[in-house]
Amino acid sequence: MTFRLDHAWVWDFWFADDGDTFHLFYLHAPKSLGDPELRHRNARIGHATSADLVDWQDHGPVFGPGQPGAFDETATWTGSVVRGPDGVWRMFYTGARFLDTGGNVESIGVAVSADLRIWTKQPGPIAEADGRWYEKMADSTWPEEAWRDPWVFPDPAGDGWHMLITARANHGAVDDRGVIGHATSPDLQVWTVRSPLSRVGAGFAHLEVPQVATVDGETVLLLSCDTPRLSAARRKAHRVGGVWSVPAPTSLGPYPVEEARLVVDESLYSGRLINDRTGRTVMLAFNNADAGAGFPGSVSDPIHVSWSPDRTGLVPLALQSESTPK
Repeated sequence: MTFRLDHAWVWDFWFADDGDTFHLFYLHAPKSLGDPELRHRNARIGHATSADLVDWQDHGPVFGPGQPGAFDETATWTGSVVRGPDGVWRMFYTGARFLDTGGNVESIGVAVSADLRIWTKQPGPIAEADGRWYEKMADSTWPEEAWRDPWVFPDPAGDGWHMLITARANHGAVDDRGVIGHATSPDLQVWTVRSPLSRVGAGFAHLEVPQVATVDGETVLLLSCDTPRLSAARRKAHRVGGVWSVPAPTSLGPYPVEEARLVVDESLYSGRLINDRTGRTVMLAFNNADAGAGFPGSVSDPIHVSWSPDRTGLVPLALQSESTPK
């Protein structure tokens, strides 16, 4: 059944799989705020577990923002979890710091755990936008310094670790600067920011919650962008945003984001791919729109996905006989 909380909105999330149990880490904010748009400044990270990605047991909050002046002083946002060769689980997450002068600065932090339940933040940030390639605050009219949603995975050749990041390039049309940021590490502790793994002009102001995965033996990049953050040209051509997929030559890109195809529209958002216990690739996303009922703020049940017949993108299994969303 859909994961929801009576007292709080739930939206972006990510998984860890210890082999026996699926662990869901999710953003939440209290419904007592009244306006769901206020959730972003009040986001905290919570934890739930499941044996089947359907029935969930909630374990409550994991951690929230840091002290005044910290890189995460306002809110803790989306991340990912990996287990290192030392056996330690690491949660890479976004720290948001909203400025008195307007806008917000995002950067990446990390917390560690031995059991996926008790987490200890480490000194941070560990990675920030590098102005050689990426837009910094006040480089344009964009209201934030985008550097969030870290997706960390091991190098396929065993040479350290990679981090994909929601970022914006420091050049190009303001509504078309969204790129996949990149950082590398030999040990999950020291990180070096690299140039983007995608190009500007792909049709997106930002590329949220990036994830690289293998589906039926082929590499895919999953990302999300809603309608207001599509470039004018892409909005004219595609009309609506949502969860997008991009076939990739390797897990390290480069990612041809200009070829992105819609998986589902923005009634679902922040899609995540994971293999269930049968080995099927499924996608979960948060419920973003409910006709006549406002913002639902809950996580969907698993949706079986596979490649479209022409292999240009992922589609929900039930849609495979229909035309591929463009």
